[in-house]
Parts: sequence; structure tokens; C-alpha cells
Amino acid sequence: MGLLKGKTALITGASKGIGRAIAIQYAKEGANVAFTYLSSVEKGQALENELAAYGIKAKGYRSDASNFKAAEELVNAVVTEFGGLDILVNNAGITRDNLLMRMTEEAWDEVINVNLKSCFNTVKAATRPMMKAKAGSIINITSVVGIKGNAGQANYAASKAGIIGFTKSVALELGSRNIRSNAVAPGFIETEMTGVLDEKVVQGWRDAIPMKRGGQAEEVANACVFLGSDMSSYISGQVLQVDGAMLT
Repeated sequence: MGLLKGKTALITGASKGIGRAIAIQYAKEGANVAFTYLSSVEKGQALENELAAYGIKAKGYRSDASNFKAAEELVNAVVTEFGGLDILVNNAGITRDNLLMRMTEEAWDEVINVNLKSCFNTVKAATRPMMKAKAGSIINITSVVGIKGNAGQANYAASKAGIIGFTKSVALELGSRNIRSNAVAPGFIETEMTGVLDEKVVQGWRDAIPMKRGGQAEEVANACVFLGSDMSSYISGQVLQVDGAMLT
């Protein structure tokens, strides 16, 4: 269909799971894709090759989005290499779950930095080229946990709730420049992370969801395609839940 044909997208944390699915769907829709990874160079190279097979330009960058200077250098490198930046997807995220009583300061700081500060870092850097182009779509991946909270995830919930407030503020600040800012809030999505969990626990979660199944990473990616495309040209400041009515 080519909903993103000719657009350049930067996706953080794309070597696996939801980020990887977004990168693949974007390539399928004709976008040139820049993406970041942190741990596995092998996975990064493999994804770069897989994306390029769709006939688009693809490049992986080993970069830490939670580092302000590194994020600035990353965006500058992408703009230089690709000639601009149309879509920014902030997907980089980690969990360090524990009950508040047992949570360390390090576990709190690490999750806030990787999940929330990374959004500030990359959006601040991307604002200049997007303002120059008088166009852009910013998509921040939050979570239903950021809306309702979750025991044992005070740090994660706080970071994801912070992303929602940040997203709405950016929409208000940059709307006059034709730059849109939205968030996608996945519910229970079946990825490599959930694959290691006890099947009975996973089935219990599925049973509690009105649609009686977990979501697929591709379904989150499709929402990101919509928000990155011109089909959502008058949508900004919104949180799109992809959760099978889990939080309705």
C-alpha cells in the first residue's frame, strides 16, 4: 500500500519485540528506516538486512537513547544520512520490577532514564529538523500500566505515565508547526519477554481480556503506521490503547 512511502522514520529500541515489528511494518509501507539497538550488534545487522530487502534505505545505530548527547548525535546522524526526519518512534524501554519496599534507587533511576528521559532526549533533538520541515509525527510508546498502575511496577508505571503527560505537552507546543505528538499504549502483547512466563499465568491474563487473547507486536506496529501516516493528519495529543478492551 505504501502509506509511508518517501518518509524517513527513526525507531528506538528496535532489535526485538514491538520495536522490531514497527520497523518491519514501516519498511513494508515504504518508509526509510533508521533504528537503534544497544546490546546485540548481530541482531542489529540482521534487522538492517531484513529491512533493506523491502527496497528501502535502512540503517541501524548502536546508541543509548537515555544519554542526552548520544541522542543528539543520533538524530543529527540520521538527518545527515537520510536527508531529514519525518517520524520519530520512541520505543526504547526496560523493566526492573519489584515491590516499592524492595525497589532500589538504582532500579528506579534506570527505568525513569531509559523509558522517560529518552523521550525528552530524542524529541528535543528531533524538534529542530521537524520544525525546519514544518512537518513531523512523534509517536511515544507508553503502556496501559501508565494509565492504571500495577503492583510491583511503580518505576515502570511512573515512567509510562510520564510519557503520556510529555506527549500531550509536546502536542500543544508543536501543533502550530504542523508537528503531531501521540502515544500508543499496548496492553498484554505476546513477545519474547512473555514467552518465558508460565503458560498458566499467561492464560489467566488472556482470560481476563475481553477479546480473550494477547495482542501481537504487529498489531501495535499497525497503530504506529496509522499515526505515522497522513491518514492521521489531524490527530495529535492522543493516547491510542492497543489492548483488546483490557482497560475499557
